[in-house]
Amino acid sequence: MPDASRRKVAADSRHRNTKASVSSRTPFATTAKAAAKPSGTVTGKSSAPLTGKAAAKAAGQAVARATAKPTGQAAARATAHPTGQRAAKRAAPRAAAGAAKTEPRASARPHASRGATRPSTASAVGGLPTPPVHVSSERLREIQSEYVQRLGALMSGAPMPESRDRRFAGDAWKQGPFAWAAGFYQLNAEFMHKLAEAVEGDKQARNRIRFATQQWVDAMSPANFLATNPEAQQRLVETRGESLRAGMRNLLGDLNKGRISQTDESAFEVGRNVATSPGSVIYQNELIQVIQYAPSTPTVGSRPLLMVPPCINKFYILDLQPENSLVAYAVAQGHTVFMLSWRNVKADQGHLGWDDYIESGVIEAMRVVREISGQSRINVLGFCVGGTLLGTAAAVLAARGEQWIESMTLLTTFLDFSEPGVLGVFIDESFVAYRESTIGRGGLVHGRELSVTFNFLRPNDLVWNYVVSNYLKGEAPPAFDLLYWNADSTNLPGPMYSWYLRHTYLQNELREPGRLICCGVPVDLGEIDVPTYLYGSREDHIVPWHGAYESTQLLSGPLRFVLGASGHIAGVINPASKGRRSHWIGESLPDGADDWLAAATEHPGSWWPDWSKWLAGFAGERKPAPKQPGNAHYRPIEPAPGSYVKEKAD
Repeated sequence: MPDASRRKVAADSRHRNTKASVSSRTPFATTAKAAAKPSGTVTGKSSAPLTGKAAAKAAGQAVARATAKPTGQAAARATAHPTGQRAAKRAAPRAAAGAAKTEPRASARPHASRGATRPSTASAVGGLPTPPVHVSSERLREIQSEYVQRLGALMSGAPMPESRDRRFAGDAWKQGPFAWAAGFYQLNAEFMHKLAEAVEGDKQARNRIRFATQQWVDAMSPANFLATNPEAQQRLVETRGESLRAGMRNLLGDLNKGRISQTDESAFEVGRNVATSPGSVIYQNELIQVIQYAPSTPTVGSRPLLMVPPCINKFYILDLQPENSLVAYAVAQGHTVFMLSWRNVKADQGHLGWDDYIESGVIEAMRVVREISGQSRINVLGFCVGGTLLGTAAAVLAARGEQWIESMTLLTTFLDFSEPGVLGVFIDESFVAYRESTIGRGGLVHGRELSVTFNFLRPNDLVWNYVVSNYLKGEAPPAFDLLYWNADSTNLPGPMYSWYLRHTYLQNELREPGRLICCGVPVDLGEIDVPTYLYGSREDHIVPWHGAYESTQLLSGPLRFVLGASGHIAGVINPASKGRRSHWIGESLPDGADDWLAAATEHPGSWWPDWSKWLAGFAGERKPAPKQPGNAHYRPIEPAPGSYVKEKAD
């Protein structure tokens, strides 16, 4: 595209984005904080395990709190998209979109609810009550009867069941009152979950109840309080009070930072022992830097690989340390690798919208890589939200008739948000509209708020574990590169963020051909006719693998889906040299994810070699590795990892 045209598109994009709306508070963070403290008791004081009527009362209160907000997602997700082959799945939404051409698009009406997409949204907007939820009397009697029997057995002196909860694995938890505390807690936790699962009603409300129950159960563990944690008490005696003093010092330090310390942050420095792959920044604008990595092989494929990381985190999750760096691995396989590094936006960039991230971010990086490599088509990879941005950019290019992509890799990526996982629990019309009304026309979602939210998605591992070790036991957290990256948060512009919430998580419009206008053109994922490698992680709570699999029903071209073991990060960052975990490969792509898994074959170790073999088919002819980064027009600006990645969130 000529420079003048590109500038006009970017200007139009910014103009459109000033008409969107969001919040100065992070959407998820407020919810996480509230859920983390549902009983108002997360104060460090001891709390006796609940039994009998007290447990039932607490469960009822948790249910009431969880259902207090209006919801409007269930009906929409029940009819998320038609079944059948990929062509049929694309045809149905396309026909629906054609029939609705007279209706204004959502991008033109940021605050409007779309009844066809979210049938119950109107009740949320109108303040009507949430669809009722209840537990059948028969099921409630069954749960109560079983609870009373189990409680009676414990109180009569029956041996405590062996715990599989690692929090209570130590010998100190197996004696005296602490064994009773752990036993009663686990009994109550089990039946709280049974009550939550027994709830009948709106799907969104049920999901909220499950989430709130989990937060309450995790927060009320006797391990979290000094008075009921025998290991912390033993540590206090052994250290003659020093552990308590150290714990208070750790607590005050974290209060000053505004977050829980999960690792020894002084042990790491970006560019020194994380994000260390050698290379150079060869381009930058107000939103991105583009890094070209130095080759490590005498010859390379003629077609380069551009990586698009999530904008919610820093890019170096793909380049932590040499032994677990996907960047270093790809370079060692003979690819010329480029990385898009998102800027940690400041207040004066709070006007940027989704279109800016597409046009000035992904598409601009692709243009630069094409010009440096001299290749008209390049290989691209997107991770998580970076994959959603990349998929949108690919659809924009397809609509413009631009054939820039040779192959595409999407790692743990949503294109269809029908099953959004735990992040979708609290996103409804009222929630998104509130964010739109606050920072949707400008402002920032601060990184520390997003960080708190994501930590509370796994509270035992990322919150309470550190409360116990850092504060109750006075221990210093160990050095861990992944957790250092996790704490290195980023800000997001309000308009971009609100657009993302509304049009993906809330209204799931990206999958509907022609429903959205991005960068001046209608988006149709079915027009992306390129070979695509799709990866999902089996235990991913952020992008559940069933949701990642749905992309197989939307995209054209040859597709390959691979499922890895473990979670959102550990599944992706699984170095081939370690020989850890396993992955599944299936040759056919049926409509259903479970049908795919039933026919797939499990293979030991990392999925990286399978991806590398696949990508080699699109690397082009071998040529001598470039001796210098960039070219005559794009000269090195600074060494990798660049300055943008070192900017800290406010």
